[in-house]
Amino acid sequence: MADPQTSTARLIDVELDESIGRSTPDVEHERAVAIFDLIEENSFQPAGDEGGGPYRLKLSLVDARLVFSVTRENMEDVVTHILSLTPLRRIVKDYFMICESYYDAIRTSSPSQIEAIDMGRRGLHNEGSQTLMDRLSGKIDVDFDTARRLFTLVCVLHWRG
Repeated sequence: MADPQTSTARLIDVELDESIGRSTPDVEHERAVAIFDLIEENSFQPAGDEGGGPYRLKLSLVDARLVFSVTRENMEDVVTHILSLTPLRRIVKDYFMICESYYDAIRTSSPSQIEAIDMGRRGLHNEGSQTLMDRLSGKIDVDFDTARRLFTLVCVLHWRG
């Protein structure tokens, strides 16, 4: 398997639309970790792109739609995909609720209660990641770990927006 750091089918930069503003420290921590992890290891290839990467990604919300703006390392435009958030809306809403419970539990609950909530949180996160991967199918090829980190960033955009 190719080294993820030398592969051209990968992201080297991820930017979130900053016009939405900042959120709580917990959410900002999730954002920072997701971006760091995503840059460290990912598989990302716009479908049919002959020019090759590596790529830069800007994620934003515009009129309740998720916008993936992809450029090359030199900032040359590659593609912009605009996705409806409708298929993700329920999952994101449920994920927000369970994350709030998780953050509260960390401060006040027993380890077994925290673990139970975390299992539910991971399950919803996996569901959202698979839905996002399905929505990107035929547009941008990503592996499941990359979809997981992107789903986290989609949630961060929602928390802010």
